[in-house]
Amino acid sequence: MNFNDTVGTVGVGLVLVAYFLNIFSLIKKDGILFYTLNIIGGAISCYASLLIHFLPFIILEGIWTIVSIVGLLKSIKKPQIF
Repeated sequence: MNFNDTVGTVGVGLVLVAYFLNIFSLIKKDGILFYTLNIIGGAISCYASLLIHFLPFIILEGIWTIVSIVGLLKSIKKPQIF
């Protein structure tokens, strides 16, 4: 496994961990951990796509990262009701 494969595997792995934890209700779908895993995983996957010059996944993972950042910001700004 070369460097590009390793980077891509780590990035996609983080996105899949977030998805798995969400599907099995182990983390909140609008929680900080969910968004953070998606931001980091998406950004790493986008970088891996840049390394191999694969434009469709550069776009996909870049948008995935941006949407996750927006979701995190909205989640942080949401008023907490106790």
